[in-house]
Amino acid sequence: MDTGTHIVMGIAIGGLATLDPAVQQDPALFNAVLAGTVIGSQAPDFDTVLKLRNNAVYIRHHRGITHSIPAVLMWGVLIANIIHLLAPDSNLLHLWAWTALAVVIHVLVDIPNAYGTQAYRPFTRKWVALGFINTFDPYIFTLHIGGIAAWMFGANPGYTFLIIYAVVVLYYIKRYMDKREIVKKIQDHFSDIVQIATSPTIKQNKWRVAITTKDNFYVGSVEDGHIEILDEFKRIPLPDNQLFRLAKQDKNIAAFLSFSPVYRWEVNTFDDYTEVRLIDLRYRSNERYPFVAVVQIDDHMRILNSYTGWIFSEQKLQSKLDVGDNPI
Repeated sequence: MDTGTHIVMGIAIGGLATLDPAVQQDPALFNAVLAGTVIGSQAPDFDTVLKLRNNAVYIRHHRGITHSIPAVLMWGVLIANIIHLLAPDSNLLHLWAWTALAVVIHVLVDIPNAYGTQAYRPFTRKWVALGFINTFDPYIFTLHIGGIAAWMFGANPGYTFLIIYAVVVLYYIKRYMDKREIVKKIQDHFSDIVQIATSPTIKQNKWRVAITTKDNFYVGSVEDGHIEILDEFKRIPLPDNQLFRLAKQDKNIAAFLSFSPVYRWEVNTFDDYTEVRLIDLRYRSNERYPFVAVVQIDDHMRILNSYTGWIFSEQKLQSKLDVGDNPI
């Protein structure tokens, strides 16, 4: 989920913690727990700092090891102990339990996004992206804001957020069933399906879909249950030649390949260089595919420039490539 949603979830879990008699009866412990749940709800995304290096490092590692099983266990212990050093009178066990819950919920609510996480590490590095909840869901966010407002006006935070989370669970089930219905309709219309990537939009009734079959990619939208195919591409593997072997050694291309399961490629030849471009097909927006990886290679098989990330205009992409040898 987005940062704002994780923050309000951290506050909500702190409110939910007041159902714990130990937290309810000890204001100092409550303050420590609230700090722990807010920090814990953000902790797995501390790897966002990697973006300061470059997009390649960020894309390859964001929601990776920091969302893994060992990291989830570590975050709760680490944060609770740091807070306990600052508030030694607080009950460490209860502090840890609620902080750890905030961390676990952070990872769990990231899994249903189209972006996904590597939550099953160290057992597998496979990205888990179920694709039935938008990265920013206005309904989930608004429910939390409403609960926080009610708390500020005197409502019991424990019972308020208990009811809200019951509604959120039902909402997740509903969205999952929506996705299942979409997948079933697609399966009824296409044969030789290899993979279906769904991506909900901010609108409840509209979804993006990228369908991989044995021979083709189909990109479409689903609105009010109606499937519309917007683009079709032949499914052609990356060539096994010198140009592509060199391209795959570039950090930006490698990062893209580690993250994107549904993409097409193209090669453009210019006077001084050849450009290899990989295009993720899951995020079609305004007739464009904004998530790309590009590498420029000269006639002597030297990498000149490369970039990967979200680009919404060709002019913006060229400005990124012109930054220098190590664009970010």
